[in-house]
Amino acid sequence: MSRHETTDSPPKSPGVRKFIVASLMGNALEWYDFFLYATAAAIVFGDLFFPADVDPLVGTLGAFAGFAVGFAARPIGGIIFGHIGDRISRKTALVTTLTMMGSATFLMGLLPTYENVGIIAPILLVVLRVVQGIAAGGEWGGGVLIISENSSNERRGLHSAFSQGGVTLGFVLSSAAFYLVQLLPDEQFLAWGWRLPFLLSVLLFGLGMYIRFHLPEAKEFTKTKEHGKRSIPVLEALRTHPKEILVAMGLRIAENGGSYLILSFSLVYGVHVGVDRGILLLGVTLSTLFAFGSIIFFGHLSDKIGRRKVYGFGAVALAGMAFPFFALLDSNSAPLIILAYFIGNGVCHAAMIGAQPAFFHELFSPEVRYSGMALGHELAAVFAGGLAPFIATALLLNFGNSTPVSLYAIGMAAITLIALVSSRQMGLHRGTQSEERSEAALRR
Repeated sequence: MSRHETTDSPPKSPGVRKFIVASLMGNALEWYDFFLYATAAAIVFGDLFFPADVDPLVGTLGAFAGFAVGFAARPIGGIIFGHIGDRISRKTALVTTLTMMGSATFLMGLLPTYENVGIIAPILLVVLRVVQGIAAGGEWGGGVLIISENSSNERRGLHSAFSQGGVTLGFVLSSAAFYLVQLLPDEQFLAWGWRLPFLLSVLLFGLGMYIRFHLPEAKEFTKTKEHGKRSIPVLEALRTHPKEILVAMGLRIAENGGSYLILSFSLVYGVHVGVDRGILLLGVTLSTLFAFGSIIFFGHLSDKIGRRKVYGFGAVALAGMAFPFFALLDSNSAPLIILAYFIGNGVCHAAMIGAQPAFFHELFSPEVRYSGMALGHELAAVFAGGLAPFIATALLLNFGNSTPVSLYAIGMAAITLIALVSSRQMGLHRGTQSEERSEAALRR
């Protein structure tokens, strides 16, 4: 049997399961920390760190500005940890990102508020958010690759979708934590209750570090290292895969921007139109639990009918749901509000994010895959998820209704569909083909 035949044959199930569990749990713990800010920005940070005397939406706008700054830092993390992941070790990159994220999140729970120290409070909050952003920028690509580079071609969509499942579990944990603490009387919640989810992250950090220190290196990456390594992988990725990076960015616009409209801005909008905060958090939490299963389903479906078809369905569904989603929130009916979250989060967003890991993996050859994926993924996050809640809140503040926000969501879906059409001109790098390209490039 030739070497390529051996590489392309499916790995043994126990080995794949080991990587899936490591990625799933590590991502859940890391993204719990990152999403805490998103939830807190919508619910409490505006009052405590960005107070405004005229309109509560103005304070929330300030909190979401800090949210956007964290996203602006993510490409920096993508470059730094893409370099580490491609040159040194996927494992080293993942351990470092978790350390940075856990430390910043814990310290957020100890911060004084604006009432205590004035302008220093929001400055410290934004600095810690930048640290979170850098860590998150290096996390996603590594979390995907430890599964996708150890999976067979035939089941890569299914297996790598579990990495996105870890992201959803992180959001569930953060939303559930805030749902529980907001049950406290408002005075206690504002005084100290909001800090508990941040401080408890230290326990999750310890578990995450144990998992990642026992993480084996990805097989495909190990084979690439045996033939040498690029001095600056991010520059090599820009030189050899510029179109793929742009396509990856375009694919992210509807997925990432739409998700933060659904999961973060909707909390602001719901409270603005008089919906009980607990119902909104419950809808987010239940729909994200449902999304865990639907993401795995759509990843599996992408193995059967193709990545582009599944991704395209998600983008079209998001555009179709743009107006009904807010109409359901306006109803102030708990069942209808929860239905809105189930469709928007568990179907529209899940279809895109379920197909995304395998799709992005196959856009790039292995020697620059971490850097290429991180660049496309994180550069888009600045303009998509990072700005979406800020822009949507500004539109609501200016127009007083959800119509411009719905049109904004449709515009993001259109950009993603254009990128999807452009990707048809690109060959996807699967298994043996990508290895041959990598080895040929490394011999030059």
